[in-house]
Amino acid sequence: MTETPPVDDWATDYDLFDADYIKDPVPVWDDLRERCPVAHTERWGGSWMPIRYEDMQALVRMVPQLSSRDPLVVNTPREEQDFDPVISEYGNSAPPISSDPPNHIPERRVILPMFTPKAVEQYRPYTEQLCHDLIDGFIAKGSCDAALDYAVHIPAKTIAHVIGVDLNRTDEFVGWVRGLLEEGTTDAAKRNKYRSIIRKFFAELVVARKAEPKDDLISHMLTQEINGQPIARNTVIGMCNLLLVAGIDTTWSSIGSALWHFSTHTDDRRRLASEPELFPSAIEEMLRFYSPVMMARRVTEETQLGGVTFMPGEKVLLNFPAANRDPEIFEDADKVVLDRAKNRHIAFGIGSHRCAGSNLARMEMDAALRIWFERIPEFELSDPEAVTWAGGQVRGPRHLPFTFPV
Repeated sequence: MTETPPVDDWATDYDLFDADYIKDPVPVWDDLRERCPVAHTERWGGSWMPIRYEDMQALVRMVPQLSSRDPLVVNTPREEQDFDPVISEYGNSAPPISSDPPNHIPERRVILPMFTPKAVEQYRPYTEQLCHDLIDGFIAKGSCDAALDYAVHIPAKTIAHVIGVDLNRTDEFVGWVRGLLEEGTTDAAKRNKYRSIIRKFFAELVVARKAEPKDDLISHMLTQEINGQPIARNTVIGMCNLLLVAGIDTTWSSIGSALWHFSTHTDDRRRLASEPELFPSAIEEMLRFYSPVMMARRVTEETQLGGVTFMPGEKVLLNFPAANRDPEIFEDADKVVLDRAKNRHIAFGIGSHRCAGSNLARMEMDAALRIWFERIPEFELSDPEAVTWAGGQVRGPRHLPFTFPV
């Protein structure tokens, strides 16, 4: 990543990729919330960043003034994007997350039935067995990297199982997703490289499933209609792209952040281990406190929020993680409360673009944490200095060296 100058004033020059901000953005949010609830920067193509909960509520209702077609937090002008032939042929969208009305609702209806609470429960046995198998691989050693040996594999293999792709290639999938969302966020060439790889992969699978349908998500999508017409090939490719990318990185980050928390907060770890009935509320609190995802909207019409005017072409960031720390909404917002009774967090977004896969993510977190605590109730972070975090679009730990009794 290109080295950039340090930030002097976060209200007028924030940097989402500042190393200290990625490690702990909360002090910045607290400062901005008091003196500048809508910050601005010229870095990374320029953007605006409201951080209050009520601002998120207002922003998602600004349709069509704010477009979802380009949800990346970096503002790359279209004329600077290096679209290669693969992207030109198979499209560059990821519906429904990148769709605007009138296409958004019918596209979203294609995938919603596949991710209802009842629908995702069919994948729980697979996910639970996967968690056991992963732990079997390192429990005898008394140590592991909880991010790379455990957390990342759960969403990667589960979403591959759901979509119907080769489970033996999940390490490749993780590499593609990291190339797209981590390295590629600030490097257009890498972003397009990995976006092209993913789209070509799914384009070939769509051809294969058309010729020989299977009992999987791709085959199911190919039977659907949108507005009375057969679903377009590129729409299926884009949806698969979204499910793979969003299905891996976000849930990996959420599971990893939760494990990091319990490894560094002994009282919470011991309480959850002794009170398993707290898992439902504890998972929601982990989602609130360590929300991983920021999204963006591109301004299409001049509009205002909080005394600021957004102009066409500008980016506005939806900082869901900051909103989930808003003390105007959450009592003791700066504390983890495992039995928090009222938790209106927006970790999965809000409004019409709320994450369609939220039920799958919750099931994966539930399985991952329950089985970890069942098998390894006592654990700690062995080297705090070795912990690394990804940031920008998705924030979460990428190295978590743990030790535990054998």
